[in-house]
Amino acid sequence: MKIKKTIERVPGGMMLVPLLIGALIKTFFPDLFELPEFKSSFTGGLLTGTSALLAAFYVCLGSTIRFEATGYILKKGVSLWVGKIGTALIVALLIKAIAPDQNHLFLGLSALAIVAAFSDTNGGLYMALMGQLGKRNEDVAAYSIMSLESGPFFTMLILGVAGLASFPLLAFVFAILPLILGMILGNLDEDMRAFLSKASDVIIPLFALALGAGIDLTKVVQAGASGIILGLGVVVITGIVLFLADRITGGDGVAGVAAASTAGNASAVPLAVAAVYTGYKEIAAVATLQVTAAVVVTAILTPILTAWLAKRTKKTATDVNLTH
Repeated sequence: MKIKKTIERVPGGMMLVPLLIGALIKTFFPDLFELPEFKSSFTGGLLTGTSALLAAFYVCLGSTIRFEATGYILKKGVSLWVGKIGTALIVALLIKAIAPDQNHLFLGLSALAIVAAFSDTNGGLYMALMGQLGKRNEDVAAYSIMSLESGPFFTMLILGVAGLASFPLLAFVFAILPLILGMILGNLDEDMRAFLSKASDVIIPLFALALGAGIDLTKVVQAGASGIILGLGVVVITGIVLFLADRITGGDGVAGVAAASTAGNASAVPLAVAAVYTGYKEIAAVATLQVTAAVVVTAILTPILTAWLAKRTKKTATDVNLTH
């Protein structure tokens, strides 16, 4: 049987499929989660141990982030990172200024879902696109800077700075500590980097299953349409900002468009933030599904737009060379 290959045919499948399986279990067997025998079992731990699974995931993810970055890598990575985080902050400030209820915006979107989707780039997608379409290997390596977006830290920081939520200082420390631990281990020892980095892919479907087990599908019927709109917003808005940021720093804009996506691990952010700020607990499940939908939408549209721009850029460069 080709179970893995079948799941991977779905964009973001290793995140989306287990999440939906967990959601179906929660929707059709809600009483299961109240049984003492279930709560104390390994099965209960697998379906409800989201925090532990996420902590392990962030340690493994952190091990892939290198401290060193120089020249072109630093310039490219910082410009795209600032563009991404800056855009999410501006959007959050606009929500604060014009929206009376940040948890119930257009089509049920929330500030939590929007900031989580806008502030984290799909690194695997970016590196794959730059590996094929980028001008140099450093375009791929620029993600070493952008990978700092991973996890709930910047989502919490943006929501806090915008005045949409309040987090104690220790909440920021404990939120980012597993990621920093992974970074330290990975940078001190290449063998630890190789060892831990392999596990991050394995943990993704496991924490996705646990995330899904916290979602009652009867309460998120509207999330499909809102998630699609959220994904389109990420591609269009961050795509324009990152294209300009890339051009300003000497690029051709291709890397900027390639970064206009939402990372699969961003689906875990709403629940992680809600665990710290109780004001988001009621909407965390809906936000998770909306962000997951955005992951899928951006995974489809971003490669198409990046390939189109790369082809157009190459043709323009060829025409200029022929003219001269």
